[in-house]
Amino acid sequence: MSTLLLTRRRCLAGLLAWGGAHAAVPPRAALLAQPHGTVVLSIDGQIRRTNADARADFDLEMLAALPQRQLVTHTPWHQGPQTFTGPLLRDVLAEVGAAGQRLVAVALNDYRCEIPVDDTAQFDVVLARLHNGEAMRVRDKGPLFIVYPFDSDPQLRSERYYARSAWQVRRLIVQS
Repeated sequence: MSTLLLTRRRCLAGLLAWGGAHAAVPPRAALLAQPHGTVVLSIDGQIRRTNADARADFDLEMLAALPQRQLVTHTPWHQGPQTFTGPLLRDVLAEVGAAGQRLVAVALNDYRCEIPVDDTAQFDVVLARLHNGEAMRVRDKGPLFIVYPFDSDPQLRSERYYARSAWQVRRLIVQS
């Protein structure tokens, strides 16, 4: 073979090897920003975007940077209508590229509840970080509280959905 042909083949082989090695690295856009403050939420399981070891960690600032929704609703735990502010749970799941059918929400006290991912599409479920405009302390159901829009649909005013409204949420596990 001619030297020119061998050189071309070596270059092509080198480019293919280089491209193959770099194809395994996720594109920068697939990585989440790193939290700078205290991590208040970790999401793991069937997710595509991470910023830690096989999980996505969020601080309050990262959650506040997502589109916010204000939800005014009655709850069985408070007197009168309450205002909750935070990202929609479906937006948080989209941020991490969640691909499962159900969530397991885990609270600081290890309370666990299962939430169908379909709930986040059917209802405007908020991952509240503010209650009546104030950051929620741990003793006041914070720092994060999953709140369904109870006043928007009579079926939501039931034990099934109240049990899915976990407070002091620390972790979400995305499962099939």
